[in-house]
Amino acid sequence: MPKENSNLTNCNKIVEQFEKVIKHPIKKQAKCYYTGVDVGTACIVLAVFNEDYQPIAGAYRYADVVKDGMVVDYIGAIRIVRELKEQLESELDTELLLAAVAIPPGTDELDSGALKNVVQGAGFELTNILDEPTAANQILNIENGAVVDIGGGTTGISILKDGKVVKVVDEATGGTHLSLVISGAYGLPYEEAELYKRNPKNHKELLPVLTPVIEKVASIIKRSIEGYEVDEIYLVGGTCCLDGIEKVIQKSVGIPTLKAKNPMFVTPLGIARSCKDTILD
Repeated sequence: MPKENSNLTNCNKIVEQFEKVIKHPIKKQAKCYYTGVDVGTACIVLAVFNEDYQPIAGAYRYADVVKDGMVVDYIGAIRIVRELKEQLESELDTELLLAAVAIPPGTDELDSGALKNVVQGAGFELTNILDEPTAANQILNIENGAVVDIGGGTTGISILKDGKVVKVVDEATGGTHLSLVISGAYGLPYEEAELYKRNPKNHKELLPVLTPVIEKVASIIKRSIEGYEVDEIYLVGGTCCLDGIEKVIQKSVGIPTLKAKNPMFVTPLGIARSCKDTILD
């Protein structure tokens, strides 16, 4: 495993700050509030930054309103985002108006409108829409390499050169497929398999069972970065919370692979950092 570099160190500091403010929001009045809304396959996360783009509050809830990167329960998505918004507004004693959102790469024509309506339907003014791995890089600040966002339904990949995205890829393989394997291997209903996967105590036992699916994800990464100079791969997304996933991918792809302390929060934090003052038309 490669040594942690400065990008990951800084990322982990922000993630740690966010984990603290989820439990203890910073209630000091801010000049402006920027919210990142991450509507994922398995979890919806809201991250709130102040005018200095530092995390001051956050909330999340597991949900099943998205499938394979697409919103399938529109009303449910609006309801959950609105409820989390109201929770944070109560904790901060303020109204949250500005928000950004992210989508899987390459789905802007199909799903950006749905997510735009979800955010606006929950009471936000939308200021930015960007793809998930690019959002994550707002926190990672990678100049050269690949950011791989493995969510519940999809794996999104952004390849960066000199700080600019030169290629984005999205494929429908992710945490849902891991849960299906667990369901079949252990004879569990899908919902129970999902809960079993989330428990870190089970990860060591599960890793050998899930390795074939992880290797499939690795093959997607390897194929996507072929022909590009990628020195390091950075993993984000809830599925990457699985202990040891980075080792399997590194072995399969043959490129140093790192992940943040809590990869589930990197993308929503990047979305919040991408929030602007100007409202989208």
